[in-house]
Amino acid sequence: MYQRQKQEECLVELNQTARGEMKATLVIQNATLVSVTTGELLEGRDVAVHQSRIAYVGKDASHTIGDDTLVIDAQGKYLSPGFLDGHCHIESSQITPTQFARAVLSKGTTGGFFDAHEITNVLGLEGLKLMLEEARQTPMAAYMQVASCVPSTGPEFETNGAEIGPNEVAEAFTWGDDMVALGEVMNFPGVVYGDEKMLGEIRETLRAGKVADGHYTWSASDDVKLSAYVSTGISGDHECTTAEDVIERIRLGQYAKLRRGSAWHDVAETIKAFTEHNINTRRMVLVTDDRSPESLVDEGHIDFVIRHAIMQGVPPVIAIQMATINTAERFGLSNDVGVIAPGRYADMVLLKGSLNEINVETTIAAGTVVAKNNEMVVDLPSFDWPQSAIQSVKLERTVEAKDFEINAPVSDGTVTVRTINVRENHVDTKEKHVDLNVQKNKLVLSDEVCKMSVIERHGKNGNQGLGVLSGVGFKQPVAMAMTVAHDSHNLMVIGNDDELMATVTNEVSAMQGGIVVRTHDQETVLPLPVAGLMSDAPFEEVAAKSKEISEHLAQAGCTMNYAFMTLSLLALVVIPDIRLSDKGLVRIGEQGFEKVSLFVTN
Repeated sequence: MYQRQKQEECLVELNQTARGEMKATLVIQNATLVSVTTGELLEGRDVAVHQSRIAYVGKDASHTIGDDTLVIDAQGKYLSPGFLDGHCHIESSQITPTQFARAVLSKGTTGGFFDAHEITNVLGLEGLKLMLEEARQTPMAAYMQVASCVPSTGPEFETNGAEIGPNEVAEAFTWGDDMVALGEVMNFPGVVYGDEKMLGEIRETLRAGKVADGHYTWSASDDVKLSAYVSTGISGDHECTTAEDVIERIRLGQYAKLRRGSAWHDVAETIKAFTEHNINTRRMVLVTDDRSPESLVDEGHIDFVIRHAIMQGVPPVIAIQMATINTAERFGLSNDVGVIAPGRYADMVLLKGSLNEINVETTIAAGTVVAKNNEMVVDLPSFDWPQSAIQSVKLERTVEAKDFEINAPVSDGTVTVRTINVRENHVDTKEKHVDLNVQKNKLVLSDEVCKMSVIERHGKNGNQGLGVLSGVGFKQPVAMAMTVAHDSHNLMVIGNDDELMATVTNEVSAMQGGIVVRTHDQETVLPLPVAGLMSDAPFEEVAAKSKEISEHLAQAGCTMNYAFMTLSLLALVVIPDIRLSDKGLVRIGEQGFEKVSLFVTN
């Protein structure tokens, strides 16, 4: 286990090392220091480290070097604080915390603020604690948030595996200093209109001296609703898709999080708050939210988001601030992370080449060199998941093709249906009305649409919701089943062939979670045995299999960028406009959530 000492536990040793009385464990010499506190590039700087924390930053650390000191000559390189992800769901990368750490440490990510609400929706507080315990075994500064919306709305709209309320929030904050915040409060209508459960969770968060994160998707121009939301103490929000969203949140004192996930590309628009409107960036934070395993390999993690911001016209030092000190200050932790300064954790990255390129050569986490040249140089311990976590799919029946037939309100003719229109590189959907034929009371698909079904898989009621998607693009018979279906993570099935849909559903159930894509001549399988969400296999293997799934979907006609990431959100009822849960179609209106019929009537 990697030891991160509290500053008060080692301040004597830090003081002695800074003066040279005690010799440093690590010294970096001759670096160009990226000073995120002043916005400067300081040439010829040395940094001396005692164990996990920095003792000295200055022009000459030779007095701290002893026989056992590891010395790194950083001549010609930049030394930056390690990168921090200000909003991330590890489970969405389909790998466990250990494998996630292996994937991102080599990219320069030394820490993050992780909302494990995916596994909490399946296993409750047990799942959150398991994520925390495994993350603590890694070199990452892994700060956890208590899931706020379990379920994301209420039992009338969806069925999930657990429930979190004010008492559970209070309990989780007793687990340690690395429980730092309330995770994104997705039931924003509940907060705006005074739902006691949601307000109670926020109250317990503030009592514990922690911060609350937001998820608000109504228009930022409605200052009454937004003020009501912010007034409760929610001080940061990642659901920003326009420059106006960013500006209005910052004006109300929030931190605005600018998201660039695998399949939702918001930074290009949101960063205009700075590049076009000249808003101060110190309350802007770069985040990933969700990254697929293959995008971690193909593109990177926060290093990729920083590069992307630079490409939009953000000066490199400011872009780095947005993924280091800004992030740390948002959570009140800049005395520990986000800054290269005495007393802070020795979480640092050496960058080679142009600073615009954010080319990570070496990653140092908690004072240990953990990665070089995009490869880990230390081994991480394994973690044993209990049976309760790997036997989470409780589908009580064998599914048949007839379960995916959609009964229409007429025997023959034409009906108008509400389809969930999928948008590439956007988290939101649009409600699109499509006319479809009916034969013998059964809905008949056109080439424009496919079916979607959500089947309750937590062993509670066996509910099944049925809907229609448009914009997916399937050109041949295909079906896809998965237990990654945000946020209740029921068993979601998408396809245009009822027999194939039944086959993949039963396969996913039998293997206790994962993803199966099947056409008549090909099948691609990715087992996700941990809560039906994650694999503990090496991340390289999971990324390769995830890429095969993307390729299989593309061959079937779904050519969206990292298509699975977008499709996995189609049951997330807290994102506009319309989604499908196990209880039917759910739409977000001006007054909150509402259930609507699949069929449009005059």
